[in-house]
This record gives sequence, C-alpha cells and structure tokens, in this order.
Amino acid sequence: MHILAVDIGTGTQDILWFDSTRDPENCLKLVMPSPTLRVAGQIRQATAARQPLLLSGVLMGGGPSAWAAEDHHKAGLPIWATAAAARSFNDDLEAVRRDLGIEVVSADEAAGLARRPDMAHVTLRDFDYPAIAQAFAAFGLTLRPDALAVAVFDHGDAPPAVSDRQFRLDYLAARLQADRRLSTFAFAAAAVPPIMTRLQAVADSAGADPSVPVLVMDTAPAAVWGAWDDPLVRAHPSALIANVGNFHCLAFQYRDGQFVRLFEHHTGLLNQEGLTGWIERLADGSISHQEVFAGHGHGALVLDQAPVALDFVAVTGPRRAMLNGSRLPVYQAVPHGDQMMTGCFGLLRACADHFPNWRDEIVHALDTGQGVSLW
Repeated sequence: MHILAVDIGTGTQDILWFDSTRDPENCLKLVMPSPTLRVAGQIRQATAARQPLLLSGVLMGGGPSAWAAEDHHKAGLPIWATAAAARSFNDDLEAVRRDLGIEVVSADEAAGLARRPDMAHVTLRDFDYPAIAQAFAAFGLTLRPDALAVAVFDHGDAPPAVSDRQFRLDYLAARLQADRRLSTFAFAAAAVPPIMTRLQAVADSAGADPSVPVLVMDTAPAAVWGAWDDPLVRAHPSALIANVGNFHCLAFQYRDGQFVRLFEHHTGLLNQEGLTGWIERLADGSISHQEVFAGHGHGALVLDQAPVALDFVAVTGPRRAMLNGSRLPVYQAVPHGDQMMTGCFGLLRACADHFPNWRDEIVHALDTGQGVSLW
C-alpha cells in the first residue's frame, strides 16, 4: 500500500511517500519550504511591485505569511481577503481588519477583484496535493495514494474572551484525559472536532478523490510518536521526549510506556537554560500549568506527579540543537535514519491505528528488524 504523509511546519513541509513493500529507509522523501513561507514570498513580491493584494483559499498556518501581510499593509497597500483566508491570521475578523488592514469580502466580490489586471492574487492552503504530485512526477513517479495523512499545528478556534494558549492546553488535556494514546490527536476527515479549524480546513481541501481516505493530526504529538520508531528511544519506556519546533516546544514524559505529563511552550521564549529547567521539572513532577502559562507558554498537564528518573531525553524538531551541550542526557532521535521524517512516521503509526484493515501491513513495514511494535 501507499500513503502520502506530509508534516507541515513553519520552516519546512516534510513529505514521505510510504510504500509498504520497501524498507522505510528506501521510501521516497522531499523536504520543501513550508506553505506559509511560500505564501509570505508571494505577498512580499506583491509588496515590492506595489500591487494591491487579494487573498483567497482556506484557513492555514500563519507566522511568516502574517508578517508579510502586515508589512504590505504598513507599505500603504490594500489587502482584500475572503473570510476563510482572513481567519489564517486571527479567528476574530475584526482584529484582522484592525491589525492588518484587511478588508473581508464575499466570494463573489473576490472573483471580481481577481479579474483586475493589477491585482496580486494569492491562494492560501496548507496542503497542496497538486504541487506535491507535480514534484514527484518530475522524477517519473505518478502518485496513486491509498490514503493521505497530514499534520499541522492547530491552536483551535478559541472564543473571543478565551486565551488561545489556554484553549490549546485545555484541548490537549481533554484528549489525553479521555485516551492516553497519541492516536487521540489524529482524526479521519469526517471526525475532526469542530473547534480544530485548521485541521478541518486541511481535511476539507486535502484531495479531490473521495475514495482516498484522509487522516489529519497535530504536528507535535506526531513528532513524539515518530520518535518512538528510533530503536534506542523504544528501548527506554520511561523516556522524556521533546519536540523543539520553530514556533512551539512540546515535551511528553512517559513511565513504563504510559503518558504521565506534558508541557508546551513557545520556542522563541526559551533558551537552553530555560528549556532545561522545564524538562527537569517535568521529569520530577513539580511542573505546574500555572507557572508555564505565566511565562507565556501554553501550559502543562500533570496526570501523575510521581518523579521519573531523568536518565534519557529524546529530542527531535528543527531547533533540537538548543539542548546540545546541556546538562541533560540528550539523545537526538533518528527514526529510520531520518530526523526530518519523524512527524511523518508518527502519521503512519496513526494510520495504523485508524485504518484497522491496513494496520498489520503498516506495522510490519515499520517494525521489520526492530522487534514487536510498542503500540
């Protein structure tokens, strides 16, 4: 079987063409610029050319694209956007208008604006299947996936009076309190919680073929799950696993293979000493949601305060080097010989859980030579 697994971050989108008849190391891979970087580049081209800007498409990740839109507005240039596209920058459309100068228009109005010869028109979406298929086609491969699996980071649609950091942590807590397996953060397209609007946008726009099932998942748990595919991580059932992303840092503490607690923070607010301290508190059980949140992180979830010996810290993510040379017993996880595909391997494990008819085939392909699957 074949699964196209795509882990979409702020810096890159990591793409794995999984073929169950091949060893994972021989599956085909791409590491390409993230969708938000691509959009940011298109916006900045419009700014340089002094063009008015129209944004259409669906809700997607922000960051670089939002900064580019802000600079376009500061340059005195107009921006129009459909409501779905505008929510990429803030769920509150009034805040989008106030902060970025974006005028929200209907689909019909957008179609009219798009016909203007001077208009720069940028389409927003996290998952661009045609572009990925075209990239593989350039090397003679026609994609015919049995399933699509896509990971993005989703804050969720927080009500106006609720912090999106608190909303995100509440969501993580609710999922894990009901089910401690990491597959609790993966959903078939029809089962995405309504509050997870970015995941829903990916599910809705992932593919035109309704016969191909789509699975979507949060990026951070996908990376943690993928790290378990490194046999050295798998040999430590009480591992602490940290995913140090470009924007967000999340760490899970396990005891005997069972999740016991986590914390999530903004990577840009951390340095080596700060992150080391949070990891030590996570391991000894003294971490609290209140102190992480007070430091402008998302917070912490503690299901069990009993200390776990801090003798193995598996690290993944593009900013994992932050912990190089720290006092922690750091091991940089390399599942199937490729750190960049960690999230994709987590997506494949989620597919095995959510598509029972394919479970044995996926697990066998991933576990060949590694013994029995932990999951």
